[in-house]
Amino acid sequence: MMTRRITQLLIGLAMYGISLAMFIRAGLGLDPWDVFHQGLAVKLGWSMGTVVIVVSFLVLLLWIPLRQMPGFGTLANAVLVGVFADVGLALIPSFSHLGGQIAMLAGAVLLNGIASACYIGARLGPGARDGLMTGLARRTGWSVRLSRTLIEVVVLASGFALGGTVGVGTVVYALSIGPLVQLLLPRFMVPEKAAAGVPAVDAAPDDARAGDAEPEAAAKA
Repeated sequence: MMTRRITQLLIGLAMYGISLAMFIRAGLGLDPWDVFHQGLAVKLGWSMGTVVIVVSFLVLLLWIPLRQMPGFGTLANAVLVGVFADVGLALIPSFSHLGGQIAMLAGAVLLNGIASACYIGARLGPGARDGLMTGLARRTGWSVRLSRTLIEVVVLASGFALGGTVGVGTVVYALSIGPLVQLLLPRFMVPEKAAAGVPAVDAAPDDARAGDAEPEAAAKA
């Protein structure tokens, strides 16, 4: 079971990084966190993947006052999404015509949804940004949706000010990723190990709601 979980996690994170590169190559807008990452990359002259990794570990520092504990999946997420984003950017060409851009955007959304369901379903720890959202909700008593909205408004505005790309892709992602992960998550959810004398429980409904709230989709997560 653990072999499956780790394999699913790693595949999911690789796909997530590639989907990030596809969003960038589509040129039609990024999700809020990646608008922020791209804006920082423009200002600092770093690769997109490097910025994703550095920001992930900076966000993990915010877990300390929130009393969040990272898991193996959290640390893997912090490193591998950025690595595979740079791999994808090195391999995937940009498109100059609208038809290719739309096809790339659609593929990016679908791949991101599958990737998010994979890494969330592996149950090996949330992404840094997911944990910030849920930790803030737990410590303040705010809803997860409110916590997510506040965080994403701040990072989106900051990223836009730094030069990140906001466009139709930003809206498409916001409207589609939650329902997509909700649909796919039960297919990838690894059941919790049965406790002594207690049958295993498939917690797909709860994790599906978590995916709808913030997949970084993740898990960037």
